[in-house]
Amino acid sequence: MYSAICLRLLAAALCLTISLPLAASEQRAPTIGEQREVVLFWPQAQREAQFRRMGKLFPSDRAAHGTHVHELPQGQTLALGGQGGSAWLTSYMDEHHIAGVMVLQRGRIRLQRYALGFGPEQRWESFSVAKSVTSTLLGIALQRGDIRSLDDTLGTYIPELRDSAYADVTVQQLLTMTSGVHWNEDYADAKSDVAQMYLGACVDGQAHVLSYLKKQPRQWPAGTHWNYNTAETDLLGILVQRATRRSLAAYLSQTIWQPYGMAADAYWIKDECDGSDTGGSGLSATLGDYARIGQFMLDGGRIDGKPVIAAAWLQGAVRSQASVDAPDRGYGYLWWTDIDGSYAAIGIFGQMVYVDPARQLVIAQVGAWPHATSKALVAARREFVAAIKRAVDAERQPATH
Repeated sequence: MYSAICLRLLAAALCLTISLPLAASEQRAPTIGEQREVVLFWPQAQREAQFRRMGKLFPSDRAAHGTHVHELPQGQTLALGGQGGSAWLTSYMDEHHIAGVMVLQRGRIRLQRYALGFGPEQRWESFSVAKSVTSTLLGIALQRGDIRSLDDTLGTYIPELRDSAYADVTVQQLLTMTSGVHWNEDYADAKSDVAQMYLGACVDGQAHVLSYLKKQPRQWPAGTHWNYNTAETDLLGILVQRATRRSLAAYLSQTIWQPYGMAADAYWIKDECDGSDTGGSGLSATLGDYARIGQFMLDGGRIDGKPVIAAAWLQGAVRSQASVDAPDRGYGYLWWTDIDGSYAAIGIFGQMVYVDPARQLVIAQVGAWPHATSKALVAARREFVAAIKRAVDAERQPATH
């Protein structure tokens, strides 16, 4: 997780790395990796302007939509009631720089609002929401037989890892961030792993994270310790692409985007070293299509009534597999879980796809928070979700006289 202080420290270190005076013969443009790191430190106006253009700013692959569209019919407008209704929602979105929110219940739109000049036809960067999508694609690859078992070791699919600490880590352990391999996600330390993973030169045509992670030592026995690791989700993306022989964007288009009926193309940013799509971030889509991702999950990963995701993945993906630093939350297969059975794909700067099976509810949000994350921002998002749930519950309560 990012904090404002840590991000500023990393920004200073990164800017120092990029802007040190060089002799004329040594001057160069920042690499794609360096530019992607700098995204974290854009000023507010640039975030609001550019999060909708990421597929154009960076080399990306297209996930094409098809001719069939999964319609989202208009339902009865959700009354936020005691929260002050429309005025409260406007205040929430203005204060937290939210570009769009959409609430579905039973597949119908109950609430839809746009701001910041963003609209239904535009795409927005999802950041770590992409992790959950990559995990879902792995579940589909498991169903199709491209991946044989969650117990397979990573070296089976990525031979370059066979002499590394990842050689005997299983697919399931990668999905739950319990590989046990050392990783420092301290953004206050300019020499930490997360501050270095995209900054190095390309090595032997391998993705940044692959050449970087191969050198990491083991810290805990595999499967025993949860440690948030951004690079490992890029590694999972490499695994899916190796197993399916397709880019993440192409596989997404083939397995979900076209058959389920997304309404617009999506774009996925590529690694500069090997051209693979980065599994941990870089996916841009419309707000409506993010909501459709949530509805697809709520539908049990079914298309035309047929399951397209392996049962073994579904059984673990949206249920807590590892404890995190919050008593009421857990971690499944790159999906965050809540104690009430809800689960979510979460990205920095306010991105979210939230699924509540008990209420048949999907909440999608895109934004440009003033910080990547903070306790206050997370608390405000959770209160927004809680307000939606209270409004839904109020409709089910019998009227009293």
